Amino acid sequence: MLKRNDIIERRQKRNRARLKKNAVGGALRLSVFRSNKNIFAQVIDDRKGHTLVAASSLMKDFDKKLKGHDKAGAEAVGKILAERAKKAGVTRVIFDRGAYLYHGRVKALADGARSGGLEF
Repeated sequence: MLKRNDIIERRQKRNRARLKKNAVGGALRLSVFRSNKNIFAQVIDDRKGHTLVAASSLMKDFDKKLKGHDKAGAEAVGKILAERAKKAGVTRVIFDRGAYLYHGRVKALADGARSGGLEF
């Protein structure tokens, strides 16, 4: 019998396999992790195995009036990530939602990153 973590890991691997199959020319990956209280995002270069840009709701420059566990906070993290990515010269990424549904905070982060100038 499969445990909950095994099911989540399978879903995540299935999603990443689909992303790598459709990746064009070694595109960079925008990976999302959400906990109950915070949300984290990073742009990863899988060829080199390096994180180029990262943003989270725990950063010092994150507006403390916003919360990391709501949509407004997730959208703000997406905008901050997009600004940092543009400074690093990144414009196109592939959105990696991991095992999460594209809904709620994950969707809000993606919308924030798009409105900040990232294309995916």
